[in-house]
Amino acid sequence: MKKWEYYEIDVDKIREFREEFKISELLARVLVNRNVQVEEVEVFLNPTRKDFYDPFLMPDMEKAVGRIIEAINNKEKVIVYGDYDVDGITSTVVLKSFLEERGLEVGVYIPNRLKEGYGLNKEAIEKIAEEYYDLIITVDSGISAIEEIDLCNELGIDVIVTDHHEQMEELPNAYAVVNHKRKDNKYPFRGLAGVGVVFKVIQALSLRLELPEKEYLKYLDLVAIGTIADIVPLVDENRVITKLGLKLVEVTRNVGLKELMKVAGFKEITAMSMAFGIAPRINACGRMGKQHEAVELLEAKDTKQANEIALRLNEFNLERQSIEKKILRRSDRADRRSGNRESKLYSTRK
Repeated sequence: MKKWEYYEIDVDKIREFREEFKISELLARVLVNRNVQVEEVEVFLNPTRKDFYDPFLMPDMEKAVGRIIEAINNKEKVIVYGDYDVDGITSTVVLKSFLEERGLEVGVYIPNRLKEGYGLNKEAIEKIAEEYYDLIITVDSGISAIEEIDLCNELGIDVIVTDHHEQMEELPNAYAVVNHKRKDNKYPFRGLAGVGVVFKVIQALSLRLELPEKEYLKYLDLVAIGTIADIVPLVDENRVITKLGLKLVEVTRNVGLKELMKVAGFKEITAMSMAFGIAPRINACGRMGKQHEAVELLEAKDTKQANEIALRLNEFNLERQSIEKKILRRSDRADRRSGNRESKLYSTRK
């Protein structure tokens, strides 16, 4: 039985917010309920690109950036090891696209959910080694891959982990582990999605390479979608990412995203339309074992090709919904049969 718990509304704080920031009572209540502090209100209401934290506050960011710049200068073979959900797909596309624009040869490996499961696996690493890659950069995974990264070291492949999941007892022996949830973390916000961490990496690279801000800000459309889809709290830096990113979605230059929005039929660009219109179609690829289709869509340069892939994603989503409905019906029937058996046993015992 669910029990509702009520908490007292801080009426004085609501009044303070209303008067100081000239906002409605409803908005003031939302801010108070979300525990937004006075000094955070302006960023919450009107975030700008100046509100991003220094990416070099994140653990191992300096090491990671140095190693990636070395790879760029030496024209090394780099592979992005991603994940099959929306966070992982957007992380993969953002990092790959950014690095390719810096002149790197970048491969992609995304494990098949149905055959390989989540994260780094030894068979995949051996395949990567056979193709003579010098550097693996994980996105949205890697923090718990102790043995797998040890294998990479044995095979002479450097690994940079970028992840947002909680640290286990020990860190993997990677060249760098960029994760704001490390136990030694000093980064001021712990709520970033995997794609948020990738965004901080390309921001840091842009700063070190003295690139214009637009070189990393232009990916905020995909960063926002990955952030929204991962259901992380949309506060603090996530709020900045989402607010600025959704504005960019409205005028996106990403051909694949444009076509997917057309197929989804969403006219209004909001966090809800991204969460319930775009995200499920991308997620369906991974669930159906077609994870590379989503990457191809978001990398597409040709409208016709992008439209064809977007239509396939839509079909994958319909198929996923059909399968889930069948599973739910079977589960309901099993529950009813179980209930009938329990009723009969009960009546027999009486």
